[in-house]
Parts: sequence; C-alpha cells; structure tokens
Amino acid sequence: MQLALVSSKTIWSLRSRFSHEYPESQQQLIQSWDVLSTLTPAEYMQFRHKLGSSSGFQSYQNRLIEFMLSLKKPSVLAVYEHQPELHKQTNDAMNEPSIYDAAIGALAARGLTVDPEYLQRDWSQPYAENESVKEAWLTVYRDVEEYWDLYELAEKLVDIDSRQQQWRFNHMGTVERVIGFKHGTGGSSGVDYLKHVESQRYFPELWSLRTVL
Repeated sequence: MQLALVSSKTIWSLRSRFSHEYPESQQQLIQSWDVLSTLTPAEYMQFRHKLGSSSGFQSYQNRLIEFMLSLKKPSVLAVYEHQPELHKQTNDAMNEPSIYDAAIGALAARGLTVDPEYLQRDWSQPYAENESVKEAWLTVYRDVEEYWDLYELAEKLVDIDSRQQQWRFNHMGTVERVIGFKHGTGGSSGVDYLKHVESQRYFPELWSLRTVL
C-alpha cells in the first residue's frame, strides 16, 4: 500500500495532539501503577485464582495503542478470534500505517530521501530500523531552522516513546513487587517477559541518531 505524502497541515495537527491530548492520557496510565503498587502480595493472592487465564494480553485497547505507535505482531490477533467485532477492529488497525509511518511520509514530502520500500510496504508487519530514515532524521536535526516542524514532531514522538517506556517500567516494578517471578495469569514468564519488552523502542532512528549528532 502506498503511503500518502503528509501535508504541513497534517504535521501541525499531529504535533498539536501529541502536545496536549495524548500526554495527558499517558500520564494517567503511568499514575495508575501508583495505586496498583499499594496492593500487597497477601491481598493479591486472595483473588488471583479468580482471574483464571485472564491477562493484559487480552486488552484490545492496549493493542490499538501499540499498533498506532508501530509495534505490530499479527499473531496477537488470535486472542480476539472468538469476538468478530474486536478481531475486525484490531485487524483493521494493524493494517493501517502507524503514526511513525506517517512521520516518515512527512520526511519524504519535504524532499528528504527515504527508501521507497518504507513508503510502500505491508503495514501489518513490525517496523524495522532503516538507515535512510535515520539519515533523513539526521538532516532534520542538523538544520533545525529549516525543518523546525519536523524537528518538533520528532521530539514529540520521543516524548511519547519515553512515557511508554516509563509505563512499562512501572508495570514491571509493580508485578515484581506483588508476585515476584511467578508466571503471569496469561501464561507469560511474568517479570522476565516485562523486562524484555521494557526496552522496546517505537521510533528507533530517533534514538540512535543522537549518538552520531
């Protein structure tokens, strides 16, 4: 599928939303762990058996957020197969370009060189770091006055990535505090799994470029 080139108006809209709406939502999610972390192991064990195999893996809202941010894995849709409406909603979201794909389209729209396959690819597949995308962002960061709108957009994306990492870290810390290294109710390895995903980056080039600036 061809990614439509992004207009300046769209970039402005994205920057505005990332400056006001999404940060507030993320902050509320981060702060929710402050409450959950007050649960003691003894208190949790009183009702853990009632959860059965229920798990955060089943949260379609969290999946929609991950898909929007570029973290896609087709196999996760299997959990929604018994709910046709949710399966369709999550499948549709997986097959749409992420906000990072849109940002890469904005780079190309401004005349910066991006490998064509990153403007026309299978959006349902996980995003993989690309040298041409990194070089395009480096051009932006080395000439902030010329590309101020793209630079500001990039920094808003880094803000989002940082807050998502903070949410995952707080999640991991709360789980370890309450159940230690027991397996999760959904069958995951628990804290070990959360430690693995805690280091994930949604927008990898925006982090790696800082080493070479």
